[in-house]
Amino acid sequence: MTGTSARRLAAFSLLGIAAATGCSSNEPSQTPTSAPATVAAPDPLLGAPITDAGVLSAAMLNLGELHDGFSSIPDPVRDLGLDPAPDYDSPDKSSTDPAQCAAVLAPVSDQLGGAASSAVARFSGPNFSSIDEDAASYSGTGAADAFTSVQQAWVGCTEFSGTDADGVGVDYTVAGREQSQIGDASASVRLTTTSDGFTLVSDVVVAVVDSTVMQIVVSDQSGLEPETVTAVAEAAADRIRSATPNM
Repeated sequence: MTGTSARRLAAFSLLGIAAATGCSSNEPSQTPTSAPATVAAPDPLLGAPITDAGVLSAAMLNLGELHDGFSSIPDPVRDLGLDPAPDYDSPDKSSTDPAQCAAVLAPVSDQLGGAASSAVARFSGPNFSSIDEDAASYSGTGAADAFTSVQQAWVGCTEFSGTDADGVGVDYTVAGREQSQIGDASASVRLTTTSDGFTLVSDVVVAVVDSTVMQIVVSDQSGLEPETVTAVAEAAADRIRSATPNM
C-alpha cells in the first residue's frame, strides 16, 4: 500500500468487509451528474500557514463535532505505538486505471509536497459509514497550488476502475455536487465506488482556510444528508481557522 492511495484503499477494505458479510447495496440518496466544477483559491490567501504539526493535529475534527455512533480510528504507529505493518508474502494486487486516478481522495499533502505541516483524522460509524479529514498547510502560494491539484485529479478522473489488494475489481465515478462555500473557497464532488454489487458513496469537500487546505470525506452506503456534510465541513473549517496564527 502506498501513501498516496491509503484513503482509496481504506474504501476498498470497507467494500471487502461488506462483500464478505453479504450486505446488499442501497440506492444513493443523491445522484449528481454534473462534471466537477473548478474553483479558484483566494488571491492573495487570507491567512498564515500553520507550521506546527502538533497544532494542526489538535485542530482536526474530534468526536464532539460528530453524530453519536462514530468512534475515532487510531493510527497504529502514531497513536498506539505499534511497529509498522510487516511485508507479507502475498502480493498487493491493488491498481488504478488510469494510474493517475490514484490521486483521487489521496491526502492533500501527498498530492502536493512541501507542506509546512499536515494531519489526518479518521472516524468510523454504523453501517459502513466513515468520516475522514486530512489537512495540509503551506507557505507562500502553496495552498492555492494544492487546492488546484486536488481539483485537477477530479476533472481527469470522472470514470475510472481498479482492483483492491486482493485483485477484486472496483469501479469509480466522480461527479460534481452542490455545496455552500466552506472556508475561503471550496469545491465538492461525490465519489461512487462499486464492487461485487456493493456501493459506497463518498461526499467530498475540499476547502482553503487561510493557508491550509482541508479535505473532508463523508461516506456510507447511500450518501449522508447534505446538511450533515455541510455541518461536518463547517466544523472542520472553524477548528482550523481558530488554530491559524495571526499574521
